[in-house]
Amino acid sequence: FLLPRESTSVVLVVGVNGVGKTTTVAKLAYWVKNRGQSVMLAACDTFRAAAIEQLEAWGERLQIPVVSQKRGTDAAAVAHDAFASARSRGIDSLIVDTAGRQHVNTDLMEQLRKIRRVLNRVDDTSPHETILVVDAGNGQNVLAQTKAFDEAVDVTGICVTKLDGTARGGIVVALAREFDIPISFIGTGEGLDDLEKFDAAKFAEALVPRNG
Repeated sequence: FLLPRESTSVVLVVGVNGVGKTTTVAKLAYWVKNRGQSVMLAACDTFRAAAIEQLEAWGERLQIPVVSQKRGTDAAAVAHDAFASARSRGIDSLIVDTAGRQHVNTDLMEQLRKIRRVLNRVDDTSPHETILVVDAGNGQNVLAQTKAFDEAVDVTGICVTKLDGTARGGIVVALAREFDIPISFIGTGEGLDDLEKFDAAKFAEALVPRNG
């Protein structure tokens, strides 16, 4: 995840409404910054009330630049401008926050494809990572979400949020069984530090503790 590149790495973050996507974007930015990389955020959730302000507040708190435009602006145009800005400033990683959308909404899924096409025009290898954020509490619906988003934008990694107990851990097993997509991160709480690289062995140990 986010291996060093000669130019800006682009991480596109997608998911349905209410999974903690924007908070996860902030946690990812914090994670990247703590590894000595420069990072910029793109506020491409131009539909939800206060979404832009929420991301700008995170940027201010983390001392990370945020590229945004007014609510209702074409999200793909924001992504394009952010990528151009990040490259011109020599930023290591650009993390693109997108509007939450139900996976069955074809118009909004097409908007995601447009964002991806625009980023790909700037650099034909981008986005370099597409992270799907899912809520461990959503059960089997997570599988339908993953299938739809993967078909639309080629998901390269999954972040499972709200994984605050082993009772919800079964969805991780189901994802691993059904999809050939790495689980990149797990979210275990609301704090910036509550994001961990997924460790399959450690997770299995927590799910099924050894006797003795």
